[in-house]
Amino acid sequence: MATNQHNAALDTQSATATKTVVVKLGTSVLTGGTLALDRARMVDLVRQCAELKKQGHAVVVVSSGAIAAGREHLGYPALPNAMASKQLLAAVGQSQLIQVWESLFAIYGLKIGQMLLTRADLDDRERFLNARDTINALVENDIIPVVNENDAVATNEIKVGDNDNLSALVGILCGADKLLLLTDQKGLFTADPRKDPNAELIKEVTTIDDTLRKIAGGSGTTLGTGGMATKLQAADIARRAGIEVIIAAGSGDNVIFDSLSETPQGTRFLPCSEALENRKRWILAGPAASGDIVVDQGAVKAMQTKGSSLLAKGVVHVRGNFARGEVARVTDAQGVLIARGIVSYSSEDLSKIAGCHSKEFITLIGHDYGAEVIHRDDMVVITE
Repeated sequence: MATNQHNAALDTQSATATKTVVVKLGTSVLTGGTLALDRARMVDLVRQCAELKKQGHAVVVVSSGAIAAGREHLGYPALPNAMASKQLLAAVGQSQLIQVWESLFAIYGLKIGQMLLTRADLDDRERFLNARDTINALVENDIIPVVNENDAVATNEIKVGDNDNLSALVGILCGADKLLLLTDQKGLFTADPRKDPNAELIKEVTTIDDTLRKIAGGSGTTLGTGGMATKLQAADIARRAGIEVIIAAGSGDNVIFDSLSETPQGTRFLPCSEALENRKRWILAGPAASGDIVVDQGAVKAMQTKGSSLLAKGVVHVRGNFARGEVARVTDAQGVLIARGIVSYSSEDLSKIAGCHSKEFITLIGHDYGAEVIHRDDMVVITE
């Protein structure tokens, strides 16, 4: 961007309301496609974050790169392809990575605070709220949170799995206005631009549907874990919580600062018109679902168009095992995800009362926790 244009953008944004921006930086962005952290690129990203801070905006960084930093620090050792090897590299690399971030932000007089999360920190409502309080305390005290998954201790059972989805959850934790997913691609295209020269950049998305999901390809690099498909998942979660999402190239000139302009780089995902309240945000973002409840079309229609609770009468069958009070997915007969919610009955009980009226519950299972299998206040309808 030319200097005069950039200064104009600064003046325009200084007059706007302050925003909370989550910036997710993938491994491919931090390494520039090499095997080592690219400090020159990282300092430019820090410069842009510092500009946002100067304008009064809050910045939260979700940073990949711990395993890459560990490999670099140890001289690229030959290790077995096992979870323990990745945890070893993460344990070594996380401290290296945070030191780099600390030194670079210090150039601009900014303090950072490290937060390492796992899925277990978000599954439990109390721990979710504690994580929210911590990240908000950092922001309120003018400290930039730098968040990563705690890969040194996370197992497959408690991993979020990728920092795209982690960044969406972090956005929910801190009540973000914008989530910027920076990658080695310019955004979401109509086809894979690496294979189709006629592929066009999709500038704005209002609805994430099956067509868009088919367009999203796999990971374009061996360095990271997230491809465009995971970014689409993250965008879907964040926009339902009222967060605008932008997928853009981390190498773009002033891409972070431009995210607050009217014409941001990359693909812009507009937030849903009705953002979820805090409890439902936790249902959407926190616990991993323990099983599936398959429902008939009548129940699907009632939940989607009438905002109804799920009743046992509409349940066809149950997959998986879950206890009362856990989160389950609600799907139709074709496996399409309809909703997520906190169940009032265990999978064992629900299997016995599926398709039945609530007046039969006592006879069938010996107790009655109410007519609703999932109350509408404990449910997030996914499909639009």
